[in-house]
Amino acid sequence: MQKVQTETGKTVKTGFWRDAWHRLCKNKGAMLGLFLLLALILCALFAGVLAPYPYDLQDYSHIFEGPSALHLLGTDNFGRDILSRIIYGARISLLVGFSSIITAIIVGGLLGAVAGFYGGRVDNSLMRAMDILMSIPGMLMAISLAAAMGPGLANMVIAIAIADIPGYARVVRSSVLTIKDQEYIEAAQCIGASDSRIILRHIIPNCIAPIIVQATLGMAGAILSASSLSFLGLGIQPPTPEWGSMLSSARQYIMNYPHMCIFPGVAIMITIFALNMLGDGLRDALDPRLKN
Repeated sequence: MQKVQTETGKTVKTGFWRDAWHRLCKNKGAMLGLFLLLALILCALFAGVLAPYPYDLQDYSHIFEGPSALHLLGTDNFGRDILSRIIYGARISLLVGFSSIITAIIVGGLLGAVAGFYGGRVDNSLMRAMDILMSIPGMLMAISLAAAMGPGLANMVIAIAIADIPGYARVVRSSVLTIKDQEYIEAAQCIGASDSRIILRHIIPNCIAPIIVQATLGMAGAILSASSLSFLGLGIQPPTPEWGSMLSSARQYIMNYPHMCIFPGVAIMITIFALNMLGDGLRDALDPRLKN
């Protein structure tokens, strides 16, 4: 934290994270993405309060009903309220996104930190393993793992996380290679700090900025992958609401009742848009080269 005196004589505190926040606030697209993401998180947390109906309530007297005052986004083939199912579906999508990305960050971050810190054979072995994983398209790997382990929330999170691990390992490794020769790392080694302490207490905290950017953009991909797996029947199973499975169930009715497909698709689109806008803004805000 540094103190800078302005032209008016007022002393203000400055620092990397404070400056990054100010730059982020100036980015209207990033703030829009942050606002939309916070709104989605609130919908997921308070779904029981915000949803007008239980997500599994079936009303066969109102099946295939279009948007109306009673059902703002219409109903599906079982008479279930689509708005309620979309609100509850935000819980699944955000849970899968956060869980898979956190898992990938922990595993990939540790592998990347170890590879970059030790170098040599350790680096070559770990990075060649990551190259093998990266040679397989992420979506194809997720589909293969989900099909092998079976459908379900936990298996879907694991499948998506494994496909994302190489990306985080490489991001952390590249950051570690530039950090490990800094003076404070040499000082920690001189006073006898263990390798694990140096990696966990000194190196990884200084890799946070690129990890945050990668995680924000990666979460958008994780949510899209989760929706794709559910659409293929390898993710969340009905009647639990999930945007991808809602699209899968509604595709046979798309010609006669398009609202069943449009609204879950719009929910996915808004979420991905918000995360991408926020990720782009964070990338610009956390880039030290943009600091005045």
